[in-house]
Amino acid sequence: MAVTFSDLHAESGLQSLDGFLSGKTYISGDQLTKDDIKVFAAVLKKPSGDLFPNACKWYDCVSSQLAASFPGKSVGVRIASQATPLEAAPAKEAKEEAPAGDDDDDLDLFGDETEEEKKAAEVREAAKAPSKKKESGKSSVLLDVKPWDDETDMKKLEEAVRSIEMPGLLWGASKLAPVGYGIKKLQIMMTIVDDLVSVDDLIEERLTVEPANEYIQSCDIVAFNKI
Repeated sequence: MAVTFSDLHAESGLQSLDGFLSGKTYISGDQLTKDDIKVFAAVLKKPSGDLFPNACKWYDCVSSQLAASFPGKSVGVRIASQATPLEAAPAKEAKEEAPAGDDDDDLDLFGDETEEEKKAAEVREAAKAPSKKKESGKSSVLLDVKPWDDETDMKKLEEAVRSIEMPGLLWGASKLAPVGYGIKKLQIMMTIVDDLVSVDDLIEERLTVEPANEYIQSCDIVAFNKI
């Protein structure tokens, strides 16, 4: 069933959106869809995290995925406000009184782009991004995970590894391989989405820090293959 949102530029509309997104990551289902794009384009700016925490989290999530389609560095753009009707009225009257032959001189084909129009343009460009890039952006990685010594509980070591969850990461098959002096290492496969997971960051910020480093002494990349 279609969901209707209105007045997303006002606090009342954002309140409705925030309530709808309670317990949800996206508007429809568990992945980014055209529904999210439509609503995102209608929200003029990022909702307040204090007033609308759910809408703010959703806005950041959609924004980060759209940003991946625009690798250039943004410097920020502000759209100047248009003249009020009272200020614009004299100019309009003057134009009506001008001779017909001067109309072309006053015609403005390049008016300021509004924030909403800018967002809509970004959304259209993101929708045109080739799906082939997404399909080829995965890798298969084989890791060597080494314990501190021969007394390390290898079962708990593997549990510590598999307990690490993040978008774009899928753990696969594993086995224990001898190192020497009674010490064994864990060899484990994982599949990653390249745009979402950095193997170096995974090792340095998740696998070899607390609490995982209670069992893990070091990790090495044995094989890294594009899928």
